[in-house]
Amino acid sequence: MNEATGIPEPLYTPENYNPEDSIGRLIAETSRQILAALDDELLHRGTGITGAQWAILMRISRGCASTAAELCRYSRYDTGSMTRMLDRLEEKGLILRVRSSKDRRVTMLELTDAGRDLLPQLPPVAIKVLNAHLKGFSQSELDQLKGFLNRIRANGEASA
Repeated sequence: MNEATGIPEPLYTPENYNPEDSIGRLIAETSRQILAALDDELLHRGTGITGAQWAILMRISRGCASTAAELCRYSRYDTGSMTRMLDRLEEKGLILRVRSSKDRRVTMLELTDAGRDLLPQLPPVAIKVLNAHLKGFSQSELDQLKGFLNRIRANGEASA
C-alpha cells in the first residue's frame, strides 16, 4: 500500500514479472488441461461429443444462450468456429436450428430429444474431471479459489 496515496501497489512489476509463472498462464494452462481431460472422458464414455460441444449443449439447455451470437459472447469462439460446432451438433442430431417466428433473420437453437437424453450423462463427466483436478483440496480451499477467480473476473469486467 502506498502510504501517501492509500492505493495498493501493483502486484506485478517489470522486476518480478515472470511469464512462466504469471497468473494468466497458470489459469490458461489449467483450463486447457481440464478441457483436455473432459474431452478424454467424454470420448471414453462414448458420448460422441467434445468438451466444447458439451458447453454449448449445457448453455442451450439452461437457457443461457439460444442463438449462435449469444454462444459466441459466452465463449472465445468466432462466428465461423461456432457455426462449424453447431453444424457438427446438428449432424449428430443433438440440436435443431429453428427460424424465429418474431424475426426471420434470427435462428434459434433448440435441443432435440437426443440432445435432451444426452444431458444427464454430462454432469457426472464434469464432476469426475473436476474432482480429479481438485484432489487434496478442502471445501474451504475450493470456496476460496472460486472467490479469488470470481474477483479476478470481476476486475477484468470492470476494467474493460
